[in-house]
Amino acid sequence: MERRSFLGSLTAASFGVVLDNSFTDPARTQTGGSMAGHDSFESSVINVSGNTIFVRRHGRGPAILMVHGFPRTSLMWRFLAPKVAGNHTVICVDLRAYGGSGTPASTDDHLPYSKRAMAEELVEVMGKLGFPTFTLIGHDRGGRVSYRMALDHPKNVERLAVFDVIPILEAWSRSDARFAQTYWPWILLSQKNPLPEKYLLGAPEAVFHNPFGQGSFGPEILEDYVSTYRDPARVHGICEEYRAAATIDVEHDRADKEAAKQIECPMLHLWAEGGPLDIFYGKDGGPLGIWRQWAPRAQGQAMKGGHFFPEENPDDTAVLVERFLSA
Repeated sequence: MERRSFLGSLTAASFGVVLDNSFTDPARTQTGGSMAGHDSFESSVINVSGNTIFVRRHGRGPAILMVHGFPRTSLMWRFLAPKVAGNHTVICVDLRAYGGSGTPASTDDHLPYSKRAMAEELVEVMGKLGFPTFTLIGHDRGGRVSYRMALDHPKNVERLAVFDVIPILEAWSRSDARFAQTYWPWILLSQKNPLPEKYLLGAPEAVFHNPFGQGSFGPEILEDYVSTYRDPARVHGICEEYRAAATIDVEHDRADKEAAKQIECPMLHLWAEGGPLDIFYGKDGGPLGIWRQWAPRAQGQAMKGGHFFPEENPDDTAVLVERFLSA
């Protein structure tokens, strides 16, 4: 597979960019149409402080950073990214521990897998790619990394779009039996090591045979996703992120809420029609009612396609994203 430097005449190494000559991009090998027309993605590995981040890039112009969630990788944006890349550079990253990114060691307080640490890492990635400011789009766990980034690095995030999540503190503070039965990864994966690690490693494909994993992709895409869950180090990193979400991430959210810190940039929130966010929080004004406590400029609506509507319904998602970008 041809690899081209996306920094023009500047040397890639001077920016911590390593062109990835070993990665077999599914865009080059997938058949049956699920990746057809997406072979213009360029992939690379970015060296950042204490880690490496795998990147897929598409298009030219002002930057959009797309951050996936559990249990996907950057491949989940394979349909949406080209649709919004007509006049933008779309950067799709693998979160640490996922896909082609590195898996740093964790600590007893789970700080290396906190949303704060992951957000800071991605700001560094974008800086090394030459984009100190950018639009930010995150889904699921990536959505939580994204809103944390907007709070911690407001000068870098021009616009924020968060898909099918509410802030971590708000979710835990409203948790009940219905929450526990629906959001099983929050409960299971935050348990102490090695219980959740053994579950994931013992049946990695089971992650994709439930409402928080299923999709309409073929076996090649499924294999790309599942490969993360066959690696013990990656599985441990994923569980550490969920442990962080039950502990230190809550502390970070609570500190910001008590300080009345808010997301000031324009914000788009889209959520699954008929999904948990659509039906759980009516007394709070729905998910937008919750988000507007954190982001006064939040707007949005429900979407058809389930939890993974950016992957299952990219056409409608692209229309709303483009409208948001041009507003």
